[in-house]
Amino acid sequence: MKIDIPTPENRRVLIIGGGFAGLTSAKLLLKAKLQVVLIDKNNYHAFPPLLYQVATADLEATAIAFPFRKIFRNKKNFFFRLAEVRNINPDNQLISTDIGDISYDYLIIATGSKTNFFNMEGLKIRSMPMKNINQAINLRHMILQNFEQALGMANQRKKKSVMNYVIAGGGPTGVELAGALGEIKKNVLPSEYPELESNLMQVTLIQSGDRILPMFSEKSSAKAKEFLEDFGVNVQLNSRVTDYFGDFIQTNNNEDLIAHTLIWTAGVTAAPVAGIEKSIIKGSNRIEVDNCNEVKQYKNIFAIGDVATIISDDTPRGHPMVAPVAIQQAQLLTKNLKRLIKGEKMQAFKYKDKGSMATIGKNKAVVEMGKFQMHGRIAWYIWMLVHLLSLVGFSKKINVFITWTINYFSKDRGVQLILRRFDFQKLKEQRKQLLKQEEES
Repeated sequence: MKIDIPTPENRRVLIIGGGFAGLTSAKLLLKAKLQVVLIDKNNYHAFPPLLYQVATADLEATAIAFPFRKIFRNKKNFFFRLAEVRNINPDNQLISTDIGDISYDYLIIATGSKTNFFNMEGLKIRSMPMKNINQAINLRHMILQNFEQALGMANQRKKKSVMNYVIAGGGPTGVELAGALGEIKKNVLPSEYPELESNLMQVTLIQSGDRILPMFSEKSSAKAKEFLEDFGVNVQLNSRVTDYFGDFIQTNNNEDLIAHTLIWTAGVTAAPVAGIEKSIIKGSNRIEVDNCNEVKQYKNIFAIGDVATIISDDTPRGHPMVAPVAIQQAQLLTKNLKRLIKGEKMQAFKYKDKGSMATIGKNKAVVEMGKFQMHGRIAWYIWMLVHLLSLVGFSKKINVFITWTINYFSKDRGVQLILRRFDFQKLKEQRKQLLKQEEES
């Protein structure tokens, strides 16, 4: 069965994945005389840097997601299909999906990454990842349900387990989430849950290295740790999770942490599509590409973003799996495709690192741009401005700005609604079934 899309007048560019890399490519390729087909398993583009605010009830999920059909409304040469890609057939320039097959002239793989549990089964089944909107919503419901559940508990150990949160991974996601939970402990619990003692809630951030935010300077890392500790977050360095048993967490330091909730942000692995030669799948499951992002051993197949790796003397482990790399690769690839069609030579990719930033809560952030470093309130304003401008859609920018302004002056969390009961036991059973199916296949 074929996917019903009109035959293109010129060439068809097929893009798998609508993250930063895929969306940027689609937008820019519309300016060329090409048919652009985008395939994604979701019908929206999400903004991952703000997932933690969905998880901690600062923002609605709809504030950071925008439907593809609205983004590309009235674009005649653009087609979107909601589907999951199953296999690539490079010989016939064809991909197979759960709704049918479709041919391509040029293929762009932009499938991004997924959570890496490092083959620890206990984590796969029982921990709470935060890589997509559904996971962020699940986490928000679990946090709110935990507070409600704690109110009815007499057993202090069980109450402590339900009130404690352990976050594994001291990168930007883990640090920002820890700061947000620290704000909940400091500001939300006393006003919304006065029957619960704030000191019952413990937030612990576990980092395997000797400092958090290792991609930042030592000064910024130390400042971020100081900000977290101001919110009452326990930062454990040179420590890593070795197993998780549902109500306590085992670490390599032989210290068991009592906690019902383990949030896993300790790593990601690429999500390549089946059909690519296994010999060019490198570390972290990334597809090896040349310096123009063309997949090794293939013609007219390109990979960009987290799923791709350019291995060179300058980047022996590939570029970092971050949004700026994905966006810059997409920008260059769209230019290179136009050159390729004209018979011109493609240009090599060179990453321009424009800096890093992370927020640790209200008025607390770290920003680095080259030699420029800033910490505290001004850095926080810069972080907010950059993320606000990066959102898709003018209405989203306005809505998020209004929400942030209200939250700033009210010290409140605006989305404290349990709209559906989160059944963690059911989720664990589903995960067990998926693990079993993966082992059998």
